[in-house]
Amino acid sequence: QVQLVESGGGSVQAGGSLRLSCAASGLTFGSYAMGWFRQAPGKARELVALISSGSSTYYADSVKGRFTISRDNAKGTVYLQMDSLKPEDTAVYYCAARRGYHSILISDYDHWGQGTQVTVSS
Repeated sequence: QVQLVESGGGSVQAGGSLRLSCAASGLTFGSYAMGWFRQAPGKARELVALISSGSSTYYADSVKGRFTISRDNAKGTVYLQMDSLKPEDTAVYYCAARRGYHSILISDYDHWGQGTQVTVSS
């Protein structure tokens, strides 16, 4: 079965950086669009960044210019480099996958990881 395992979360001060990784197994990774999403306490889950099977990218306005999504098809891994972190970036970050194009709709993603906590202090 499909498994997505996130890592790299933690606590950092505002202005700092973190790099999240998501290792995928049980799927033909190169055929899947991958996304990072996040959910803060009391808020709905929201899109952060997407990358297509052909490595086209899409970013939420709130992270554009600060976050970078990338993928390594040989390793079956997608990354999220997060720079200039702000307290409002504090959330649980989830990796997700869907076969086909990199839809911006959360409901279009079929497979989800368990999440990794990112905490940014001021």
